[in-house]
Amino acid sequence: MTFFALRDLVEDLRDARPTLWAGRSEGVRSTHAIDAVEVQQAVQRFVRFAPLLARLFPELQASGGRIESALFPVPQMQQALQLPEQLGRLWLKADHSLPVAGSIKARGGVHEVLEYAEQIALQHGLLADGDYLQLACDAARAMFARYQVAVGSTGNLGLSIGVMASGLGFKATVHMSADAKEWKKQRLRARGVQVVEHAGDYAQAVSAGRELADQDAHCHFVDDEHSLSLLLGYAAAAPHLVAQLAENKIAVDETHPLFVYIPCGVGGAPGGVALGLQQAFGPHVHCFFAEPVQSPCFMVEMLAGAAALPGLEAHPSVYELGLNNQTEADGLAVPRASELAANVVRGFLGGVFTVEDETLFRHLYLLKDREGLQIEPSAAAGFGGPRALLESAAGQDYLQRQKLLPHMASATHIVWTTGGLFVPDEEYARFLARGRDLSN
Repeated sequence: MTFFALRDLVEDLRDARPTLWAGRSEGVRSTHAIDAVEVQQAVQRFVRFAPLLARLFPELQASGGRIESALFPVPQMQQALQLPEQLGRLWLKADHSLPVAGSIKARGGVHEVLEYAEQIALQHGLLADGDYLQLACDAARAMFARYQVAVGSTGNLGLSIGVMASGLGFKATVHMSADAKEWKKQRLRARGVQVVEHAGDYAQAVSAGRELADQDAHCHFVDDEHSLSLLLGYAAAAPHLVAQLAENKIAVDETHPLFVYIPCGVGGAPGGVALGLQQAFGPHVHCFFAEPVQSPCFMVEMLAGAAALPGLEAHPSVYELGLNNQTEADGLAVPRASELAANVVRGFLGGVFTVEDETLFRHLYLLKDREGLQIEPSAAAGFGGPRALLESAAGQDYLQRQKLLPHMASATHIVWTTGGLFVPDEEYARFLARGRDLSN
């Protein structure tokens, strides 16, 4: 990217205008390598716990305890977005309907709680015969009750941690920021989870929760900014998607590129998914993260140290660009990205694009109107990706650099819808009405 193009990008960022930054520059490498064996260990942990999860959560009985979502084409949405078939087909990865937690956080959040429970159970000799169903017995629950699991969250991660931790018998505490939705707090409290509200933003809730957890030796704090366990839980989604693509006879190779668009908050969830897919498909998968125009923390992290961002050399916040970090996409309202996630994906991330809140609501409405699917605003962020990539100068430059332009007709575009299953009807009705008004 030339200095002048970078300067224009930074101006768009500062002015909260939708923009796209494209990665995979020559010489840029990831600085935190994660072996495929580590991802496979997370996959196997989900397998070991599946019988227990099926017993604890009735909604998982049909899947045998597997927490997974469907993959399907959305041709009517593709038409509504005015994306011609000559640019490939649009598909949807439906994490908005993931059981137990109702969002992509059911992957990473559940995995970290399971890993912590496994460690404690092994220490106390409860898994000597390898039967994980024993962890549902009264003795195991009494033992887990001596420990606490805590997390800082704007909502969905807190739901996944709180529901899984309380389901196993742990004491659970969720530190929530002021921008967290009230219904998410109420849902947690109904599960017996302690909700601690903080006046500040996501980063302040995480900091406060981390500080309190440090004072209790029996408290495990799930740190969304630094947790490898969370990231691996998200990465474990890749093998199932690989199988789904094969079932649908979708090739991913040099002449059949795969584009994946994922909403991004702190970066752990999209970073983990991108990692797993990169290990599966190498340079033939192109992951793009979607952020609100007022909360582009991951794009800012990717640009830190650039000539057009003087004074922002190390781990900057969106506030330093004059942005307010306020968005209706509460799960994406994060001022500072995860350094771990950034360091993992830096060498292979396709890029990051930003979306206005009004666009989120329009796309939420279109998805319901054309495909009958119900998501929350943050989950709609990915639908702006194909057009941002295909119509912007930065996107066209990326496609040219990656030698993808001749192969776009055979491309597959997947929008990863990350949440919405448990949104109350009255709340969703307001979302839908706002989207309808903006679309008409």
